[in-house]
Amino acid sequence: MLRFLTAGESHGPLLSGILEGMPAGLPLSSSDIDKDLVRRQQGYGSGGRMQIEKDHARLTGGVMDGVTTGGPIGLIVENHDWKNWATKDIEPMTVPRPGHADLTGATKYGYRDLRLALERASARETAMRVAVGAIARRLLDAFEITVGGYVTEIGGEAATLIEPPDYPARFAAAEASDVRCPDEEASERFREAIRQAKIAKDTLGGVIEVVAIGLPPGLGSHVHYDRRLTGRLAGAVCSIPSIKGAEIGPAFANTRKPGTQVHDPIMLAEDGRLARASNRAGGLEGGMTTGEPLIVRAAMKPISTTLEPLPSVDLAGGEAAQTVYERSDFCATPRAVPVIEAMVALVLADELLRKLGGDSLDELRPRLAALRQSRLDDLPMDNVPWQFGYE
Repeated sequence: MLRFLTAGESHGPLLSGILEGMPAGLPLSSSDIDKDLVRRQQGYGSGGRMQIEKDHARLTGGVMDGVTTGGPIGLIVENHDWKNWATKDIEPMTVPRPGHADLTGATKYGYRDLRLALERASARETAMRVAVGAIARRLLDAFEITVGGYVTEIGGEAATLIEPPDYPARFAAAEASDVRCPDEEASERFREAIRQAKIAKDTLGGVIEVVAIGLPPGLGSHVHYDRRLTGRLAGAVCSIPSIKGAEIGPAFANTRKPGTQVHDPIMLAEDGRLARASNRAGGLEGGMTTGEPLIVRAAMKPISTTLEPLPSVDLAGGEAAQTVYERSDFCATPRAVPVIEAMVALVLADELLRKLGGDSLDELRPRLAALRQSRLDDLPMDNVPWQFGYE
């Protein structure tokens, strides 16, 4: 239903994007998008590039008089750093950095200079993902579905989160922290870990948790591998630069427990709703939403570009060499939160549109209200024997 493309390089003139499949009738302005672009630029541990860019989304199609038309939505975000590169003679880059796309990109595409891989593989591209994701978030907002996120670990230091979770309070507390962590004590430890990494000329990674609340049950499907939300979300999240792993709920921790301590008991509430006693499944069962908060966790590796040189090989001559520093973050984990939120929002908005159908917001709204819920009355059972009936 929803498809998007981005184009542009890290130090090129601009980033552009096209989002296709958004229904008509959704109020949308640049300010709706710019809020998330500003969030992407904020976070302790960010590098000098964020002092140069002042990201602003310019809508170039698919939105007229402040409302989506149903046509493809065009977007542009200018790179302010372009003026520093426009007439510059580019120094040859022939020493690949471990952990980056330098060597693998040159191997795949036959580049004769490694910067051609760097420019497109750079996380600068995620600015357009955040812009496109902000539109998906606007659609979800129209159906009272909220996507928010926060940092739970940096450099081996972990936050202690209050249980049971009050997710809106967590989101708000995270936004008040320059490391996007809702735990004040852990935020101090995160800052100190990043400060020590700066002194050591090193980088740090971390863990990010993104949660969607207000989802109806039944998004996704178990009948095709590429319709399972588990796989769609993991693929979307792991497509982000430096994200090396994803899990739904406490998936890896669950592997160390017996099944009776992992699966969520089902109870019949007084209002006839089939409720869960816990949410250890992270809001998905069989690749479909349960109606509980959907929890996606992402593991972000330390940024590949380090001030401290790493051993490599100069491809121009074949000699051993040390990597050359390119301006970068010391810890991008706080800044990655809105990027992961964007990709999760895009997947969920796509699944919502697939479930509801319709070309305009006015068509979609009554269909959401009519969706089957996890209530006893919505799930009549025949309770009689039957046969497969295949010949």
